[in-house]
Amino acid sequence: MLPRNPASRRPRRQSPEGGGDSEGGFPVAAVLDWLRRWLGRRPGAAGERRAARYLRRQGHRILERNWRHGKDEIDLITLDSRVLVIVEVKSRAAEALVPGYYAAVAPEKKQALIRAARAYLRRLQPKPVTIRYDVIEISHQPGERGGELRHYENVPLFSKRFRW
Repeated sequence: MLPRNPASRRPRRQSPEGGGDSEGGFPVAAVLDWLRRWLGRRPGAAGERRAARYLRRQGHRILERNWRHGKDEIDLITLDSRVLVIVEVKSRAAEALVPGYYAAVAPEKKQALIRAARAYLRRLQPKPVTIRYDVIEISHQPGERGGELRHYENVPLFSKRFRW
């Protein structure tokens, strides 16, 4: 292969964001920087990590985190002994906390969880014998790390006739 003549190369101009060509190139560095910021600041991300640590200490095996099906998402999917557990994590400031898991999980979110759970269960082989739905609430003071964690097990989301 012949070496390239440096004079034949067009000079690249950096876009203001950096990392790309201003003549239609893709600003990769800017996109990666944005992704790092978005993933780090996503509301509830720290609460979901804390909930996963808590569940692991309780003996759960974490199967999935932030599992998506279309626009629907399940925060955590775990295995507690032989029970498949769908977990919704609610993390917010203590003064904003709506008491109780029924008020904390909106009806639209419950329907989205059911759709996502159906999609997840359809792809599993072998099918689990038992599934349950848990809610973990984490309330914290503004600027505080940690906070109080409440784990509600077997919250009624799935009807007895739930099929996938």
